[in-house]
Parts: sequence; structure tokens; C-alpha cells
Amino acid sequence: MSLTGLFLCTFLIVHLAGNLQLFKGDEGRAFNVYSHFMTHNPVIMTISYLLYASILIHSTMALILTRHNQASRPVKYAYQRPEANSHWTSRNMGILGTILFIFIVIHMRTFWFTMHFGPIPMVNYDGEEYKDLYTVVSAAFSNGLYVLFYVLAMAGLSFHLVHGFQSGFQTLGIRHKKYSPMIEWIGTYGFGVLIPALFAAMPVYMFLKTHGFIG
Repeated sequence: MSLTGLFLCTFLIVHLAGNLQLFKGDEGRAFNVYSHFMTHNPVIMTISYLLYASILIHSTMALILTRHNQASRPVKYAYQRPEANSHWTSRNMGILGTILFIFIVIHMRTFWFTMHFGPIPMVNYDGEEYKDLYTVVSAAFSNGLYVLFYVLAMAGLSFHLVHGFQSGFQTLGIRHKKYSPMIEWIGTYGFGVLIPALFAAMPVYMFLKTHGFIG
């Protein structure tokens, strides 16, 4: 579970770097070119199957571990103060993970399924045809309810990553007084704050743009 979780963290960085092309004021050209590369490069396409497998393995292992923990202690302690020994995120990773899994399913239905099987307009750049996925993104993020759902899911992602990133290294035995503070800092401010905030900014930006609030 730790290995798949850390792999998914790596994927988030790559995915974010590509999606930041949405902020370029070029009417989607950079984003469409990036999307074309990601869906036609053999190496990236192979890694994408590893990504799908990691999501399924990570989710399945989370369910198995949760059931195992419950079976190991079927009777709760008579006196409980979990907040004194653990952070809220660590006690609710199952709930946060479930929310994220639902988000991933909806997200892939909206974009991945449409990209591969839906009717998408084409656009021409320098004599080469590209799928105009920027139009698909604009249409999806013009819906205020979907934008709200996306932002709330990113809040859930934030809490999930704050605990998950650090515990992944700890589970693998990578914990030392010299570099543990750096791992905790990256987990808290990099994966817990910066990455979810940038992901959440995208639908908000696109919503404001498609509705004419910004140019």
C-alpha cells in the first residue's frame, strides 16, 4: 500500500505539471498539445496502465487492512481518547480514501472516458490535428456544482496526503532524524497544501474564465 501510494504521489506531480498548461492564455493550445503527447507516447501509455493498477491495488489494500484491523479488535476499548495519540487524518484515512475513490471514478468518466470514446472536436496546429480537450475541460468546469465538488475533493486529497505521504516512508522503514523533518515538511506543505491548492485553482479559474469574470 505504501509503494502504490508513493507512486500515486509521483503521478500527482506529473499530472499537475501538465494540467498547469490550462493557465496559459493560448486558448488551450499548450494543454491540447500536452494531452496529445500523453495519449500517444508509448512509454507514457504503458505507465498509465501501471497507474490504473496502482489505484485499484491501493484501494483494495486499504479495504483489506481496514477489515483486518477491525477483526483484530472486535471489541472497542472501554476508554477512548484517540485524539491524544493520533491525528484526525490518520483516524479517517478510510473515509478520505473513499471520497477520493468516488472522485476518481467521476473524474475519469468526465475526462478519460470522453477523451477515448466521446465525440470531441478537432483543432489544427501547424498542419497537425489534435483533439480539442481544452473544450471538454471548459465545458465540465463551466458547471458550478462540478467545480464545488472538485474543490471539496481536493480538500479531502489534502488531508489524505498529509498523513499518507509521511506514513508511506515510515512503513517502508525510511525514517531518520536527519531527513524525517524534510519528509514531514514536504508531506505537509508540498503534498498537503501546494498540490491540492493548485489542482483546486484550475476548475475555479476555468469557471471564472468561461463565465467571463476574467479574460
